[in-house]
Amino acid sequence: MPGLLDERRVSFNCFGGRLKSRWIFGLFTFAVTTYVLLLSPFALTDAPLAFLPFPSSLHAPKPSPVPAPIPVYNRPTFQEAGEPFTPGPPPENWEDAKKQVKDAFKFALDGYLKQAHPFDELRAVNGGGSNKFNGWGVTLYDALDTMWIMDLKEEFQHALELISKQEFLPTTTWTFAPFFETVIRYLGGLLSAYALSGEPILLRQADMLGMKLLPVFNGTKSGLPAYSVQTENGKSGWGFSGPMVLFAEATSCQLEFKYLAKLTGRKEYYETVERVMDIVYDTKAKDGLFADKWTSDGKQFSSHFTVGASADSGYEYLLKQWLLMGDIKAREQYLTSIEGIINSLLHITPERELLYVTSKVKDDPTNDFEHLACFLPGLLALGAKTLPFSLLPPIKAEHHKWAAEGLAYTCYMAYADSRCGLSPDSVHMNDAGKWMDFVRGWERAGRPHAIPPGLKERGPVRKTDRDARDYYVKRPQYYLRPETIESFFILYKTTGNVKWRERGWEIFQAIQKFAKTRYGYGSISDVGRTPHFPLDDMPSFFLAETLKYLYLLFDDTDIIPLDKWVFNTEAHPLPIFEWTKEERQLFNISSKQ
Repeated sequence: MPGLLDERRVSFNCFGGRLKSRWIFGLFTFAVTTYVLLLSPFALTDAPLAFLPFPSSLHAPKPSPVPAPIPVYNRPTFQEAGEPFTPGPPPENWEDAKKQVKDAFKFALDGYLKQAHPFDELRAVNGGGSNKFNGWGVTLYDALDTMWIMDLKEEFQHALELISKQEFLPTTTWTFAPFFETVIRYLGGLLSAYALSGEPILLRQADMLGMKLLPVFNGTKSGLPAYSVQTENGKSGWGFSGPMVLFAEATSCQLEFKYLAKLTGRKEYYETVERVMDIVYDTKAKDGLFADKWTSDGKQFSSHFTVGASADSGYEYLLKQWLLMGDIKAREQYLTSIEGIINSLLHITPERELLYVTSKVKDDPTNDFEHLACFLPGLLALGAKTLPFSLLPPIKAEHHKWAAEGLAYTCYMAYADSRCGLSPDSVHMNDAGKWMDFVRGWERAGRPHAIPPGLKERGPVRKTDRDARDYYVKRPQYYLRPETIESFFILYKTTGNVKWRERGWEIFQAIQKFAKTRYGYGSISDVGRTPHFPLDDMPSFFLAETLKYLYLLFDDTDIIPLDKWVFNTEAHPLPIFEWTKEERQLFNISSKQ
């Protein structure tokens, strides 16, 4: 009926198209709302958006026997406490400090097992669990070696019973396992616990998981790993940024897979990850600095260079490949890269002379300083202690040690300056220029002051204005991160200076006062805010790293000596080893590896 259709068309048009726009807008709004509320991965997980893995499951997790959430535990706030946090004096007996850390670990583990298992992580405020890393109970795997180190053998045996039947299959139809997180947390945890305990089930599970992860390297033509893998069928998946590979995620599998090759004799473990290192070496990066993002065909993509998020453990594993198994090529790359970091990325502030490591876009510094980058002082101290004089002459070794001390102090100040004694996740620094320019000027002047630039310890500044602190806070959250404690541990073990213990003790006191909840420990929403609001999560690395490094920092028995063990980036210690002649032939390992 053309007449009727024409009449409708005229009636529609007489609104000047506004009705059409409203219909389109309404349909669009309905579609987006439906997707967000019912279909999107974000609607189906209780993880904060910042922690979401991708690709995520398209279905809700299967029901589990997790108790119903209990009402929020109202903890004391800064406002109720009145004054900013003031730490107590160091303990008279460090064995007592170690015991307090052990008690904190037992409390956190008990809260996870009672409230959250078999979910991945504990909801520390409300109770219950959340799945962020495959839904296989990552906290238990991450905590295995900590249990053994703390002599919690009964808890360790119970954990073995819980994980013994795990087959590492998708918990829902479309779940992909993020490669990087699965390697450092699950695989690293299994290998370390096996090395410490010798329990056969741990090696069997590590081998099973290793084989299920290997297809991720088939997801690119270059041999770089894709973001994730479907452990049932070997399909690979990509994250939010599409077919892009992060430097840290591509390279932070070397310790785990090569040690697994040593244990199992499977050459595919070694050869597959060594191809990644070949791509890295062949890049011939300027100043030894690698872009944080790479294309799937093995080319550097971005012009952003950092030792923080997206790149950090890639540099860490260069030195640690040499320490763990004597890889000379990795050691040479570390020496090149660490010089580039010292010369290009270490800067100093104008007033307090705080030494910090920043990132840069092309040649322009961002002047941002991340908590994640606070692993670097420990790495520098470890390299200065272990590298031979022939490779690290005294003057360079001196620079490395100074950089380690100055950076660690700035990391400490981020805690000590804070109202609650805990560090913000990132800050933006006032900048005076590159640190080495000041050091060389000081050296040319005949070292007029005993303390080199960047090492003056002037104490905390509680005033929050930028000029007083020489920085302002960008991300105020404290996620129970371990990097600063890790560096304190290594600096104490390599220098013997008790100040690193004392500073770690201050941080532990702040964690106890402000992060402890009814069920475990929760991240801090804003380290400078009154009142204080805890976040409803307890990251698995709190048990794997933060509490482990605190325990080892206060330990006088040297349970894990640094000349016999190497920690992966999730603080899972692996034993130093040598390749046999037969293994070198089987894995095609050259004399420089």
